[in-house]
Amino acid sequence: MRVLIINHFPLQGSGSGIYTLNIASQLVKQNHQVFVIDIDNRLDKNKYPFEWETIICDKSKNENPDLNFNFPCFTTHPRSLNTYYQLTDQEIKNYVDVFIQKTKQIAERFQPDVIHSQHLWITPFAALQTGIPYVITAHGTDLMGFRKDKRYHQFALDGAKNASRIITISRQVHNDALKLFSLPEDKFYLNPNGFDSSIFYPKNIDKYHLKEKFGLEEDAEKIVSFVGKFTNFKGIDLLIKAARIVTDKIPKVTFAFAGDGELMGKMIKLRKELELENVHFLGHQTQEDVASLYSAADVSVVPSRIEPFGLVAIEALACGTPVVATNAGGLPDFINEKVGKLIEMENYQKLAEAILEELQNNTKSSKGKFAAQYARANYSWEKTLQNVIKIYEETINGK
Repeated sequence: MRVLIINHFPLQGSGSGIYTLNIASQLVKQNHQVFVIDIDNRLDKNKYPFEWETIICDKSKNENPDLNFNFPCFTTHPRSLNTYYQLTDQEIKNYVDVFIQKTKQIAERFQPDVIHSQHLWITPFAALQTGIPYVITAHGTDLMGFRKDKRYHQFALDGAKNASRIITISRQVHNDALKLFSLPEDKFYLNPNGFDSSIFYPKNIDKYHLKEKFGLEEDAEKIVSFVGKFTNFKGIDLLIKAARIVTDKIPKVTFAFAGDGELMGKMIKLRKELELENVHFLGHQTQEDVASLYSAADVSVVPSRIEPFGLVAIEALACGTPVVATNAGGLPDFINEKVGKLIEMENYQKLAEAILEELQNNTKSSKGKFAAQYARANYSWEKTLQNVIKIYEETINGK
């Protein structure tokens, strides 16, 4: 099978980027041919097992970019704070035209059997112009964008209407997409996101060297991890406020935040205001380093206000680390008392209490092994990909 995958973001630094990377890599392992189109403000120097081509953005960073402005986001990205809602009408036209041009160009050269578009947004509209059957994965942030800016509605609606299937990654995304797009329910297929089991699994980590590498306190007896973009809906401010309460109860605890984004400056200020010397901002990290951090952590926290799926929570579980998460979006689909704890949103005191309970009861020793088995049995890419391939085959065969 020949599969063309199109995404609005780079292959690193976003949930849909990692989703694209994982699907493409797993398909190649099963002897399918894959071509990926992504967008970035620089050329990706990583070596991937598939062909790919990047739409280059940002005139300030590149001599002859495809687009003069940095790539837009639904929220933010480690490499871009630009959003779809800031684009002028002319910039939207240029953005859409470039995706159509690149998709047609690659489709003619690569001759895919099926196209897999990421997000209910512009890439499905570009796929529609090729005449090749296509499917879409709705990631949730696209639905946030749909609610926020009507200028994109016609592109999104045309792309959705003509798709063979629309994959949704959580019950929340599934229900929201049904409501927003008013399409027949049998067009939608709920298929939870998956993690890369070759990277995320319980590892024997030398905590001394890990603390030294990330600049954490050497005498810290407990490690709390957070991984995600520094944007409002991730609830980072809530975790920092909770850290103050936890630290007062357990002085030898350290908080490691992996990620970057628009709120970094504000979070540094909040950390200073709360006099938290044990809160560390590590910046964007590779998946391998994130996996090491999860394995070393005693608990990982996902304090989101909105969370379409919550892949970081699954990855932490896969590393044998309990997860404290808010009752938001896709997180209730898989977080429970056996693998962690769910708490109400917007309540940093309850968040602190849940973290304290996990740390004081050393639940990593009692929940960790089951958490890793649970994640692998239900959310590995092997399982997720089986359903994706089935959808591809049905699409190619016109079912």
